Amino acid sequence: MRYGKRIDTLCSLLKNADVFADVGCDHGYCTEYMLANGLCNRAIFSDISKGSLAKAEKLLGKYVQAGKATPVLGNGFFGVPKTTDEVLIAGMGGSEIVAILTDNTYGFIPERFVFQPMHDTEKLRRFLVEQGAYIERDYTFEDKKFYDVIVGGYTGTGKETYTEAEYEFGRDNLRERGEAFLQRLQRLLKDLDGYIARQGIQEANKAELLKRKERFERVLNGEVK
Repeated sequence: MRYGKRIDTLCSLLKNADVFADVGCDHGYCTEYMLANGLCNRAIFSDISKGSLAKAEKLLGKYVQAGKATPVLGNGFFGVPKTTDEVLIAGMGGSEIVAILTDNTYGFIPERFVFQPMHDTEKLRRFLVEQGAYIERDYTFEDKKFYDVIVGGYTGTGKETYTEAEYEFGRDNLRERGEAFLQRLQRLLKDLDGYIARQGIQEANKAELLKRKERFERVLNGEVK
C-alpha cells in the first residue's frame, strides 16, 4: 500500500478517463495515482482549503508544469467542466456531496463517479437513484474507521430500483455481507446496548432504540434483504 488502505481502496475503483477531477483533493494522492499510471490525459484537482491545495500542488508540480494537471481553489464543482469524464469526491458528508451535485451554477451528476461520504450515505443513495444514476458498487470498507463508497455514473436513461433496506445499508453490503459491514453492525449494536442501559432514558426513546436494535440484529442475521 503506497498511500494507505483508504486511499488505495479509492484508487482501485478509478478507471481510465480523458479528464479526471478530484474534488476536495486534500494531499492530491488520487490525482497522482491517475497521472502516474497513465489513467487520464488531464486532471483537475480542487479544494476549498488553500493549505490543502498547496500540498497537492507541491506533490503534483511536474504534472502542473507539463499542463497535465490544473489546480483549482474553490468550492464544489467550481472549475470542473460538466464534460469531465470521471469525478472523485471523498471525505465529505453525503449531504455536502448532494449540495455539490445540485448547485444551481456548477452542479451536475458526472458520467462516472466515485463518492466516499463520511455520513448521510442514505441521503446520497436516494438522490442518485431518484435522479436516474446507475450504481456499480455500494459497500463498506475499513481502515481504522468504517467508510462507505458508492461507484457509478449517469447516462440519463432508466433508474435503479433500491429497497428501503438497500438505501439504509447499501446494496452490496446486504448481498455480499462483507466483513467490514458486519463489524460495523456489531459495533453499532454494542453502542445501542449502551444507550438503552442508560439511567433516565425516556420510554419513547428507549422503544425507538430497541426497534432499531432489532432491525440491526435482523440485518446481521441475514433476515433483511
